[in-house]
Amino acid sequence: MVMLESLLDNLKLENGLVVAIAQDYRTGEVLMCAYMNPEAVEETVKTGIAHYWSRSRKKLWKKGESSGHTQKVHEILVDCDADALLLKVEQVGGACHMGYRSCFYRRADGEITGEKLFNPDKVYKTSAKPQS
Repeated sequence: MVMLESLLDNLKLENGLVVAIAQDYRTGEVLMCAYMNPEAVEETVKTGIAHYWSRSRKKLWKKGESSGHTQKVHEILVDCDADALLLKVEQVGGACHMGYRSCFYRRADGEITGEKLFNPDKVYKTSAKPQS
């Protein structure tokens, strides 16, 4: 647990959170941007499955807990300022709750560039709304 203690001691949290970018470990594709608190970092390191902090629900969530679309973590990198993490992951299913492989499925002009992998209304049994 030395690695975990060292990681947690050196992270610069803002309001108790650190930015976490999930990236496909094989292709380098950026899948999503989320936030982690110390508990999420700890659970991720302990289990090898990505955990995040939901700012909208104000709770810890294991990625894929309701959809089954998990992220197996292969490596965690810390940026130069220690205020952001990069999780290199093996994505099972789509990373985006809107049904796409990546949350970055559209250009700034609104053009959809990603392919929809699943229907979020069927997976989540509710209307998918962008989370903060």
